[in-house]
Amino acid sequence: MSVNQQAHTGPPYGQPQPGYQGYQQPAYGGQSLPGVPQAQYGAYNGPVPGYQQPVPPQGSLRAPPTSGAPPPASGASHPSGHLAYSQFEHGDVQNGIPASTAPMQRPPASQPFLPGSAPTPVSQIPTFQQYGAPPASVQQLRNHMAGMTIGGTAASAPPPAGLGYASVPPVSGSFSATGSGLYTPYSASQGPPLTSVSQGLPLAQPPFPGQTISTQHLPTQVPGFTPPPPSTGVGPSSYPPTTGAPRPPAMPGPPLPGQTVAGPPSSQPNHVSSPPPPSTMAGLHPGPPMSGLHGPPPPTHPPQPGYQMQQNGFLWTDEGSSTKLWRSLSRSTKLWKSSWTTTSTKTLGSRFHSIQVIEDDRNNRGSEPFVTGVRGQVPPLVTTNFLVKDQGNASPRYIRCTSYNIPCTSDMAKQSQVPLAAVIKPLAALPPEETVPYLVDHGESGPVRCNRCKAYMCPFMQFIEGGRRFQCCFCSCVTEVPPHYFQHLDHTGKRVDFYDRPELSLGSYEFLATVDYCKNNKFPSPPAFIFMIDVSYNAVKSGLVRLICEELKSLLDYLPREGNMEESAIRVGFVTYNKVLHFYNVKSSLAQPQMMVVSDVADMFVPLLDGFLVNVNESRTVIASLLDQIPEMFADTRETETVFAPVIQAGLEALKAAECAGKLFIFHTSLPIAEAPGKLKNRDDRKLINTDKEKTLFQPQTSFYNNLAKDCVAQGCCVDLFLFPNQYLDVATLGVVPYQTGGSIFKYAYFQLETDQYRFLNDLRRDVQKEVGFDAVMRVRTSTGIRATDFFGAFYMSNTTDVEMAGLDCDKTITVEFKHDDKLSEDSGALLQCALLYTSCAGQRRLRIHNLSLNCCTQLADLYRNCETDTLINYLAKYAYRGVLSSPVKTVRDALINQCAQILACYRKNCASPSSAGQLILPECMKLLPVYLNCVLKSDVLQPGPEVTTDDRAYVRQLVTSMDVAETNVFFYPRLLPLTKADVDSDSLPAAIRNSEERLSKGDIYLLENGLNIFVWVGINVQQGLIQNLFGVSSFNQISNALSTLPVLENPFSKKVRSIVDMLQGQRSRYMKLIIVKQEDKLEMLFKHFLVEDKSLSGGASYVDFLCHMHKEIRQLLS
Repeated sequence: MSVNQQAHTGPPYGQPQPGYQGYQQPAYGGQSLPGVPQAQYGAYNGPVPGYQQPVPPQGSLRAPPTSGAPPPASGASHPSGHLAYSQFEHGDVQNGIPASTAPMQRPPASQPFLPGSAPTPVSQIPTFQQYGAPPASVQQLRNHMAGMTIGGTAASAPPPAGLGYASVPPVSGSFSATGSGLYTPYSASQGPPLTSVSQGLPLAQPPFPGQTISTQHLPTQVPGFTPPPPSTGVGPSSYPPTTGAPRPPAMPGPPLPGQTVAGPPSSQPNHVSSPPPPSTMAGLHPGPPMSGLHGPPPPTHPPQPGYQMQQNGFLWTDEGSSTKLWRSLSRSTKLWKSSWTTTSTKTLGSRFHSIQVIEDDRNNRGSEPFVTGVRGQVPPLVTTNFLVKDQGNASPRYIRCTSYNIPCTSDMAKQSQVPLAAVIKPLAALPPEETVPYLVDHGESGPVRCNRCKAYMCPFMQFIEGGRRFQCCFCSCVTEVPPHYFQHLDHTGKRVDFYDRPELSLGSYEFLATVDYCKNNKFPSPPAFIFMIDVSYNAVKSGLVRLICEELKSLLDYLPREGNMEESAIRVGFVTYNKVLHFYNVKSSLAQPQMMVVSDVADMFVPLLDGFLVNVNESRTVIASLLDQIPEMFADTRETETVFAPVIQAGLEALKAAECAGKLFIFHTSLPIAEAPGKLKNRDDRKLINTDKEKTLFQPQTSFYNNLAKDCVAQGCCVDLFLFPNQYLDVATLGVVPYQTGGSIFKYAYFQLETDQYRFLNDLRRDVQKEVGFDAVMRVRTSTGIRATDFFGAFYMSNTTDVEMAGLDCDKTITVEFKHDDKLSEDSGALLQCALLYTSCAGQRRLRIHNLSLNCCTQLADLYRNCETDTLINYLAKYAYRGVLSSPVKTVRDALINQCAQILACYRKNCASPSSAGQLILPECMKLLPVYLNCVLKSDVLQPGPEVTTDDRAYVRQLVTSMDVAETNVFFYPRLLPLTKADVDSDSLPAAIRNSEERLSKGDIYLLENGLNIFVWVGINVQQGLIQNLFGVSSFNQISNALSTLPVLENPFSKKVRSIVDMLQGQRSRYMKLIIVKQEDKLEMLFKHFLVEDKSLSGGASYVDFLCHMHKEIRQLLS
């Protein structure tokens, strides 16, 4: 074959290649599968909170209003109402006169106005929750703060959300709710107060502007946390505003590599229902600075009236223990002149919003393709819908990192405490507009590799000596180029066939593996699917057995197939079981299927070889006959006991006998208490919660299943488990084999045919059809200086380097942590190469390669400037969820808080300008870290509510361990959409709002989704017309909680809401359960569990309380 000839198994490089489209391939004979939403990629997956910028008070108390205008481009003129932003030193928000430097990657945008909010009259001053110890007298506070203009800045990160998987017994005998946890809402007095200083009236400034402050109540201690020690001063002073013409415009420079956008900090009211009036009080001027103030020196030019000063980083000031002030302070160095155009305080105060961060990233980075040619580029957020152009680095759909600029030394890494990790999704599905990895065939010689470290040929290899040798970019070893692979170099040192070879010009590609990469030096057979159905009393009575059999009749026509193959190469087999196992011979030559019973479950064997695994088309009539007969055969069963381990053993033995890999689909309903290997007992004990023995609830109760999993991985036998429990099932033990073989668990507690069948069937269809690699081994290689040291995910490891999976599908991720073993160089950077060896669904052995290059830094500021908080939280959650297996939950929680406090304290100490100890300063790209961390801490695995079962916790622990970054993003911080604000004439979603009860209006309908559930919350005062249009009933009281789908009604509002639900379902890997919640109904408690900015009954701190606690931890570390 010629040097440049493409693989005979795929189309030429440069043309779209069929196959590997994941769930995107046609279902049911090329037509879309009824009820299965098409996957949509890169869509919004939940809020990534940001900042909203409050306004220095100009008189009356006000919360930030909102405005929907986009941000001005850097360097462009700024109309009235817009502020020019420029980059300051550390990629953070600068307080004071912004320096004119490069525009960053994520420019801020204006915040959309939330309709339906009415101004709060100045005279209405509600009470507020008291924070910190009160000053001795009002006069002291007045003297302390007289004449100061205080600008508020707050972290407005919506915390990631609680979990939606918990089981709740059916309501009214027919409804099954999932999710759990009780919740105590904030009272009117618990919302954090607003910051402002009016003439002669000293007021405390809280983290969230938007609530007026009662002059009758001075702050007291935050409930649950001791207040931080008082600072030595009151922070930086304010200066009289200047008047006159605006300053000349800023001079923007080109963006520096790796820079991220630093927008001004924004604060979003946590508990506020309406923006304040835009009026200003004439004649209010701040007084001169007080003597003895501590903090950075004043800027050269005082700020113009009505402008929030910018700060490098995001900070919060604690004025002693008497007041908690959120403030942006000016930097003392490198303050360059910048333009401040005239704008109203209303526009400026409404400019930023936590949800706006997502909109900013979408607007600024969603329109242009993300080109991967530059080393160490931070990709757009997971919530942004963007296209990727592969030019040498793997797409962020395949690999995302916690930081794209890693420290050069281990000492620097230890100092920062920022974990260096990559979340890898090797078989990720791509949107239709992107090309799947090209398949390269090098013939019998196989892929070209480094002689020493065995790294595969990639774009970073350096060809030398006229192209006769190449130097490895990972270990620097020089290797001879095989004669058939030789090609001349051009004048730049590149091979002249650079663009003709995917492995030289792309970050992701596939090699066709030779026989040397196969077990026993033998090419594999196509894999098999075995369906194993529980036919005990519970399964038959609930209608589950009949439902599965009916679905399989049609679903078997749509098994995964390779490329343009007319039919799938996958063979199928069938087993039913209760206390014994029934095998079925469905050989095509038979007139009727034959059943063989194995009752000796202690020594499992397969009673037939020929006729058990068959081709669907050849045996279609026999299979159809079997699926008709199974529900009838067991219709009168009284057998309630089941076995479980022998079922897996039977599937494993069948695959061994057929000498192929494959997947077992097991449908199981109860705790396996029948006498057999792997028999379990009910060990559920809620008394162990919050004790040192709590970890045993997450551990398997026997090692039998660990050994069984090891045998399954060796054979390439992957297990997907569908559970239908009505009571304790011991998911921690039953889930061991699916978890270690790379399989999935699906759980339908209190399964009801009417309400749950649609969700179950959609999950089953997608699970059967999605792209899977079998008998997979993955290894991650790194360039000299770092190495992979730890792995998280659903897999098995028999050594320290190889991740082994019997099956790996397009939804699974493997998270890899790296540590230093030598120094790195800023010039050469760091490289990762992920190589996955697997068998395709057609039985072809392949290697999928992903490469990524990262920057290296000697300055901590560069590290903090290039982190990605969403990926960091994904890693921290997985680290914590593994930790509960071996440590008390409280120890795990404390370790998480301590690590994040160290990360932020290191930034404060080494990267931020000197300032008062009372200021909480956060790096721009980590300003949401405390907020998201609080949501991980509040999750039911680490802090369960009274209604959360042991099985729920074990289920979610395993689920999260394989989630990608987009999934954890919306899982911990659910998306909350006001449906009544949706534009029925537009395809767009309504603007998301923050997850707090204060955001809900009694007259509106809201949708909340977290990747597992969709809640539709209906306010008690919703207009009758809306209720009629959406639910088809005439009043609020007639709405049924038992609806599992919205009724199909022919009106614009119904069509719009159903299209939104379908769009969200298409973005998720699992079909979400729809739950209708009426205000003041008993299910509302479950819904409120997901309003994660509020305090939870299980002890989870509110957003504000946790930030106070983090501030205290950071101050203790700094002192």
